[in-house]
Amino acid sequence: MVFSSGEKIEGRYSRKEMLRLIAYMGPALLVSVAYIDPGNFASDIETGATTGYVLLWVVWLAGLMGMLLQYLSGKLGLATGKSLPELVSATLRKRKYIIPYWLSAEAASAAVDLAEFLGTVLALNLLFGIPYLEATYIAVFDVFLMIYLSKKGFRKLEKAFFLFVGMIGLSYVYELFLVKPDISSTVYYSVIPEIHQAYVVLIMSIIGATVMPHVLFYHSDLVRQKVKGADPATKRATLGYHRNDTILFLGAASFVNAAMLIMAAGGFHARGLNDVQTINDAYYTLLPLFGKLAGYMFVAALLSSGISASTLGTLAGQSVMEGMLGRNVNPWKRRLVTRFINVIPTTIAIMIGLNPFYILFYSQVVLSIMIPLPMIPLIVYTSQRSRMGEFVNRKYTVALAVLSAATIIVFNVYYLATL
Repeated sequence: MVFSSGEKIEGRYSRKEMLRLIAYMGPALLVSVAYIDPGNFASDIETGATTGYVLLWVVWLAGLMGMLLQYLSGKLGLATGKSLPELVSATLRKRKYIIPYWLSAEAASAAVDLAEFLGTVLALNLLFGIPYLEATYIAVFDVFLMIYLSKKGFRKLEKAFFLFVGMIGLSYVYELFLVKPDISSTVYYSVIPEIHQAYVVLIMSIIGATVMPHVLFYHSDLVRQKVKGADPATKRATLGYHRNDTILFLGAASFVNAAMLIMAAGGFHARGLNDVQTINDAYYTLLPLFGKLAGYMFVAALLSSGISASTLGTLAGQSVMEGMLGRNVNPWKRRLVTRFINVIPTTIAIMIGLNPFYILFYSQVVLSIMIPLPMIPLIVYTSQRSRMGEFVNRKYTVALAVLSAATIIVFNVYYLATL
């Protein structure tokens, strides 16, 4: 659908403009799922239970950095009419450079899908009592319905995602109501940074679970499709819709992400339950403390996040492969191949007695290390007037983007140097 420009009344949206904004909304809704996926559950529960509210500032920082970078990704697709993977492929030109970059992007996608896969496995185990091993095989087929909906049109998929995101948000509003967190600590640690060496891996897991590589690639493609064939005036109007869409949905997702950590801090750490470090621990601790409904809503939110984030990962991986290699990809085949690849390490881990949670947690650390893969070309491209024209980044936007990139890279380098 293409959107035309419209009039504004005293700097505010007119009714017609508001309807156009609502008609545009969708790309950031899909992307927001990455902010509240099973990786976030793992990172925030361990962080909140072990450190309390101390690292809440990281959740807000990661959310703001992610919001800025996602805005740039969508703006790139809008201005150039191409996705980030397509532009990277055009820049590298030769297959000997494209293939290694694509394989690196695929490795990031595999790490993402592993997290979503394990989240679904854990949810099936907790909700229905299905053993881990059997749950791994059921989870292979968890997103076929969602892919089917995408074939029926993105509006149907967006509505399904809205229901999933709403379920996750409602669950955490309920959890916070029960937990009754310390408001003063919540406010204080939201704005006062506190960093210790022992916190670095936790910080990286939160950043990796939020500023995820695959959605930095994908957002450009989603917006590109929205404005395909549009004239400059339409693109200028759409940029405002894109900005507000990003702020609304990614802002809401950041609040849910923060709620995960606050719930763990107020529900577990504040009660001296510092050993609650896994999703299973959280579930079984919630039951006696706050009742069965709290536990069931927690797991239902986890299952919703696993299914929706898996679907997003499949679509993003398809976009990356097609953009890089210039080949159409059947999403059904891609889902089967990716899932069966992830079944192997998960099955081995379960058979040797390794808790799937730890694979889930450290997959987010791997994602943090891989964020520069799309982030660096994204900042470079959106800062080039020859490529972006009137949509080129302003100086303060470049400064904020470079500061965000430097923050992520510094944490990554420090962690790798101290291994």
